[in-house]
Amino acid sequence: MPRRSGSILLLCAVLAIGAVGVALVLQHFFGMEPCAWCTFQRLVFLLVAALAFAGWLLAGRSRVALVVSSVLAGVAALGGVWAALHQQFVASQSQSCVFTFADRTLMKLRLDESLPWLFEATASCSEANVPLLGLPFALWSAALFLLLGALAARAAHAALPARALPAQRAA
Repeated sequence: MPRRSGSILLLCAVLAIGAVGVALVLQHFFGMEPCAWCTFQRLVFLLVAALAFAGWLLAGRSRVALVVSSVLAGVAALGGVWAALHQQFVASQSQSCVFTFADRTLMKLRLDESLPWLFEATASCSEANVPLLGLPFALWSAALFLLLGALAARAAHAALPARALPAQRAA
């Protein structure tokens, strides 16, 4: 069912890009300034979106490429879960995000300089740990990453060829 897998992956891409869009609206219109871990999660959301979109494009061409892109999107989503939970339970307890893994990665890729409106961290981790509808923003992010991982796994599973049951093989 490559077509169904492609639809699932397109949904993943849309949700991931939507998450970045919501973060940008909250930052630029409502003053919710991001920390390094927030902006790092934006990068992971965009990676998930790119992998899912690639899988969607390949859905009708190559079952193997579809499965591989689905699995990679799922692994990236799990990395996003880790980043969000790290932000919530570790980074938010410190006053500074300077020289953390997230900060070093963004600086090494020069994303904070080339796309500051998207990747520049302007708050500390403890300042950025604000609730949205009663839950810290990082937990919303973790929940969405979990959903994206589940959808990517579903897309990979749906792309695999159906296996005949032992009773069907004998017939």
